[in-house]
Amino acid sequence: MEKIYNKLVRDNIPEIIKQDKAEPQTRILEQEEYLKELFKKLEEEAKEAVEAMADRQELMKEIGDIYEIIDAIIDNCGLDKEEIMKLKNERKIERGGFEKKIFLISSELKE
Repeated sequence: MEKIYNKLVRDNIPEIIKQDKAEPQTRILEQEEYLKELFKKLEEEAKEAVEAMADRQELMKEIGDIYEIIDAIIDNCGLDKEEIMKLKNERKIERGGFEKKIFLISSELKE
């Protein structure tokens, strides 16, 4: 029975599939397609993190997956982690963080 995945997977997944007595069909992505797939994977893992909110251990695994994908995006886009953190901190100073748990319902222009 064939399972269809059509998605980016971690490097060791083909070997794990072989250990389960199945034969994986794989290909190596070109850089542009790889980046697109990384962003799709980020979205997938974010959804899985939302679904895992009630299970602390699963939530930590999903957040770990998100970190792994973010690291791959940073590396493959030639971004600087220190610069990202600097921009993150500047943005927090300018716009605040999320500590106050503010939920914006609406705003209305005053005349």
